[in-house]
Amino acid sequence: MTKIAMKTPLVEMDGDEMTRIIWQIIKDELICPYVDLKTEYYDLGLEYRDKTDDQVTVDSAEATKRLGVAVKCATITPNAQRVEEYHLKQMWKSPNGTIRAMLDGTVFRAPIVVKGIEPVVRCWKKPITIARHAYGDVYKNAEMRIPGPGKVELVYTAADGTEARELVHDFTGAGVVQGMHNLDDSIESFARSCFEYAISTKQDLWFATKDTISKKYDHRFKDVFADLYEAEYKQKFEELGIEYFYTLIDDAVARIMKAEGGFIWACKNYDGDVMSDMLSSAFGSLAMMTSVLVSPHGYYEYEAAHGTVQRHYYKHLKGEPTSTNSVATIFAWTGALRKRGELDGTPELVDFANRLEAATIHTIEAGKMTGDLARITTLPDPTTLGTREFILAIRDTLDAEAAAK
Repeated sequence: MTKIAMKTPLVEMDGDEMTRIIWQIIKDELICPYVDLKTEYYDLGLEYRDKTDDQVTVDSAEATKRLGVAVKCATITPNAQRVEEYHLKQMWKSPNGTIRAMLDGTVFRAPIVVKGIEPVVRCWKKPITIARHAYGDVYKNAEMRIPGPGKVELVYTAADGTEARELVHDFTGAGVVQGMHNLDDSIESFARSCFEYAISTKQDLWFATKDTISKKYDHRFKDVFADLYEAEYKQKFEELGIEYFYTLIDDAVARIMKAEGGFIWACKNYDGDVMSDMLSSAFGSLAMMTSVLVSPHGYYEYEAAHGTVQRHYYKHLKGEPTSTNSVATIFAWTGALRKRGELDGTPELVDFANRLEAATIHTIEAGKMTGDLARITTLPDPTTLGTREFILAIRDTLDAEAAAK
């Protein structure tokens, strides 16, 4: 069989633990037998990030700017326990946060809908797409442990040397403090990406913050969205019959639980992180959600929205069987291959990505699935497959469907 040619490499960002194992199986069984895969490889595994003082993360983001399309495996953001476990030099920051800050884009996450995996929320009939701002907030914070009594202030020193100060808290004892920031340019890029995505998909757009409490920080987000909508997008939305709707984040959460879906929910960075996990789990599984960072500068980074599946990795190391859901990681690869094909004008690569996604869905709908889905499916008598066996079942479906054409 002649393999599908690629014109331009993908940026390949390898990851950690069980998802790193899955990553290699997907390449070996679902991609390399069919595609003459070209990638520029970066090892974002925790050990190599530590060895390079996290320079490899920066290098992978720069490569994405140069090549335009990246695919990323799930990675560890270390806490104190992980520093000890992996003997790290320091508690490195989130690689996702570093990459997103450098690419300055919006992360769009949507559930992968499959027959037999019904949403926990019964009124949800259509996917809900999370648009997550991918810069700043707690992911680029500065924080400090306050040992005892003292005053903490925000200090802004202008270019001309003048200062403005705002009291954070007058501590009478020990505590903690953190400072967050964002940029008008990044907020506007976020808003523009959301409006453009809503237009391209013909979906309503919701946006929510807590501007009644955060009267400067969150209110700035609200104002930028509102001003841009009125200046550039209101007429386009009205012509398409779609709506831009702003509300408070707590009201949005309440409304979501009674909505039918079929819209985009734009969230600030932390809100989008949390709510995308809630939505993916409620739609079926954390491993059943697509995730792509879209930069206004023309960069695309596809990833699985979940973590490294630590518990399964420890079982794998002991030689125990695992049944880890690889769907989101497969869809990260297909998303990147499809975009590469679109940008390079190679329709056969686009077609392959579409066929692999269809084979993945059809395998599950035929009753062959991993344990997390078998426990919640409405299909009768599902077959629970191990990690590798599920991927091999998808390969069999892909080959059978290709032969039937």
